[in-house]
Amino acid sequence: MLTVILAIVIVILLTIGIVWLIDKFVPKNFKPILHILLWGIIAFLGYSTFMSVYGEIQFNELKEKRYHIVIEKLKDIRDAELAYKQVNGKFTDNFDDLVKFIDTAKFTITQRRDSTIVDEEMTRRFGGVTMTKDIVIIDTLNFVSIKDSLFGADTRYKTMMNVPVGKPGAKFDLKAGFLDNIPVFEASVDKAILLDGEDKNLIAKEKQVVSVDGVNGPKLMVGSMDEVKTIGNWPKNYSTDQ
Repeated sequence: MLTVILAIVIVILLTIGIVWLIDKFVPKNFKPILHILLWGIIAFLGYSTFMSVYGEIQFNELKEKRYHIVIEKLKDIRDAELAYKQVNGKFTDNFDDLVKFIDTAKFTITQRRDSTIVDEEMTRRFGGVTMTKDIVIIDTLNFVSIKDSLFGADTRYKTMMNVPVGKPGAKFDLKAGFLDNIPVFEASVDKAILLDGEDKNLIAKEKQVVSVDGVNGPKLMVGSMDEVKTIGNWPKNYSTDQ
C-alpha cells in the first residue's frame, strides 16, 4: 500500500507542476478549462490517498474485533476437547459427539493416599516375620458434571461449532488424531471466512502476516495436527489466556 500512496503523491506533485506550467505558457483562453480539469484530478487523487489509508485503518479495527470474538469460541472448543481427552484418552473430530459429551459426561473427583499393609509373600519368605509394603490407595470422592464445571448454566457450547462472525453459516474445521501415539486436535477457520465482505487485497495481505503481534498464517486456530500443543496461534495482545 505504501507504494500506491507514494505513486499517488508523486502524481499530485506532477499535476501541480503542470498547473504551474500551464499558468506560465498556455494561452489565457484555455487556462480556465485546464485549471478545472487538473484541480479535479488533484482532488480525486487526494481523496484516493486518504481513503487508501483510512480504509486499511477501518479494516484493522474490524479484524481485531472479529478475532477477539472468534478466539473466545476457539477457547471453548479447546476446553471441551481437553475435558473429552481427560475422560476418553483421546480427542474427537466430531462436534455432535463433543456436545453430547458435555451434556452427559462427568469428571471423577478422586483422592490419593498412602498406606502400609502386610506383605504376605515376603512374610512367608522370612519364616513368619511380619514384613510390610507401601501402597497408594485412590478413593473416589464424587462426580462433577462437565457441563457445570466448564460452562455453568450457559448453553453456548451447543453452538460452538458455528463461526460467529464473517461469512454466514460458516463452521469451524475440527480435526483430531495421533502424533507419535500422542493425541492431538486442531480447530480452525480461514481468515477469508472471518473477514468476508472486506477488501480482497487486504484479506490476501492479512493471510500472509508474519509478525510477533499478529495472527500468523492464513487461519485462526487452536491446537495443531503437526505439533503436540493446545494453545492458539494468536499473540498475547488478543488474549491473556492462550
